[in-house]
Amino acid sequence: MIKAGKIMSKYKYLLWDIDGTVLNFEEAEKAAIRTLFDKFHLGECSDEMLSHYIKINKKYWKLLECGKMEKERILVERFEEFFAKEGIRTDEVKEFNKEYQLALGDTIVFNDDALEIIKAQKKNCKIIIVTNGTAIAHKKKLERSGLDKIADNIFISELVGFEKPNIHFFEKVIAEAGIEDVSQAVIIGDSLTSDIQGGCNSGIDTCWYNPKGEINDTNLIPTYTIRNLHELETII
Repeated sequence: MIKAGKIMSKYKYLLWDIDGTVLNFEEAEKAAIRTLFDKFHLGECSDEMLSHYIKINKKYWKLLECGKMEKERILVERFEEFFAKEGIRTDEVKEFNKEYQLALGDTIVFNDDALEIIKAQKKNCKIIIVTNGTAIAHKKKLERSGLDKIADNIFISELVGFEKPNIHFFEKVIAEAGIEDVSQAVIIGDSLTSDIQGGCNSGIDTCWYNPKGEINDTNLIPTYTIRNLHELETII
């Protein structure tokens, strides 16, 4: 769905979120955890257990985005809570998380022909990757997906020193990517509290990728809302 009343114009700078937007994070997440359950001899990880983990993980990342918890803590404590809930030993949780960061990059699944869409956009626009998460996980994802060779700039929160939606993250993006006029930029992402809030904080137009048609229960109003990345053709 495109916001009514907006005069369409071509953007010069496209800020792309990765997990959940360009790449299907849930598929990578499930594959990584199942692989590591086998590696650490933790038994079978059922669909129900994965559902529990996904909810726990989202809860911790919300705390990070709100500035209520440091990344070093959430990376480990999410698994501590998950393992405790499932009655699994927690003595190797730190090593499990370390291996998990690498395993996340082993499964690359694009959403809605995202790779082809970005390649087409590259002809007329500057492609800027803006992602939260760890450097070790994202560097592997970007390399295996080929996005590292397409993007003009890559900003990983762990290397930037701030997480989306922190205004300082976006200030660094604007400065280093050479965005002289933020009205020529748009951020495309699936997270209201990270991508859309960050765009609002920095005066950048926002495109909420909402493939599941989730309810927006925040006070944030994205410039655009889409359910399929192909809809970007009418925006960009």
